[in-house]
Amino acid sequence: MAAPGVGEKRAEIYTYEAPWLIYAMGWSVRPDQRFRLGIGSFVEEYSNKVEIVSLDVENGSFPPAPTHSFTHPYPCTKIMFVPDTTGTMEDLVATTGDYLRIWHIKEDGVELRSLLNNNKNSEFCAPLTSFDWNDANPARVGTSSLDTTCTIWDIEKETVDTQLIAHDKEVYDIAWGGPEVFASVSADGSVRVFDLRDKDHSTIIYESPNPDTPLLRLGWNKQNPRYIATMEMDSAKVVVLDIRFPTMPVEELRRHKAPVNTLAWAPHSSCHVCTAGDDSQALIWDLSTASAPGGGDGGGLDPILAYDAGAEISQLQWSATQPDWIAIAFSKSLQILRV
Repeated sequence: MAAPGVGEKRAEIYTYEAPWLIYAMGWSVRPDQRFRLGIGSFVEEYSNKVEIVSLDVENGSFPPAPTHSFTHPYPCTKIMFVPDTTGTMEDLVATTGDYLRIWHIKEDGVELRSLLNNNKNSEFCAPLTSFDWNDANPARVGTSSLDTTCTIWDIEKETVDTQLIAHDKEVYDIAWGGPEVFASVSADGSVRVFDLRDKDHSTIIYESPNPDTPLLRLGWNKQNPRYIATMEMDSAKVVVLDIRFPTMPVEELRRHKAPVNTLAWAPHSSCHVCTAGDDSQALIWDLSTASAPGGGDGGGLDPILAYDAGAEISQLQWSATQPDWIAIAFSKSLQILRV
């Protein structure tokens, strides 16, 4: 079976139209489900939806209906498939919102495997803003919360490994940088790195120069773990950090014309990152020409590739198994693009 893009007449862009605004999006990792994605709705009511859609490779299009669809309480803040690059594990997908939920995908539907709640003493829960699934240890999932904590779960035992008060204010994102190391960003404007082998300490590797400006997202470079990217709320700039040189950005990406919403490192290259935002643009950058920390001339890098989606881009994913494919979400549309 030829993958999209192999044939001369194949399109390089495939679009799926959802019945609602898309808020969360995740790309399947399994080798037997290379063009499968999960998308979550943004509907201002309790009952929301998650759809799992798969590209029909033979016909070169997304079928009009999802392969699976299930109801989700509140909009899910993130969707991730189990980081199973061999296709030997159970077919799981996780979501966060009010709680962390693990779902089992079956031929005839999706069933809730576990609902993980570490706030047993209160009828109220602090919403989870994000999570990340540990590539090296798929039993381990880390969540970030508005209650200033990060929680590390063992999803096989359905128990909490560790809960840390990570920041002074709400935690907005979390990312693993190795089997035992993760980073988080917060409304307090800092990027902090934690090592589970030394839980009493964390390292602040960056603080926003603008007081009380939240950092919204971060991405940890899987190919070169020295590099982390982050961005401030309502900022058109993406900051690239080298953890060997705390506090001083190694590069600032300044070519967006409106606030950046999302970013993704290339899964196959240590020096490429993609960013997207309210200017409707997805930009790919080559950092191999980046200057030394603090040594830039202020002019900054230009992106090597730009794609205009025609509407504000809310989500972006770079396929871990197919590095020449990127997925973006804008309004009610999901698009996968060959880069």
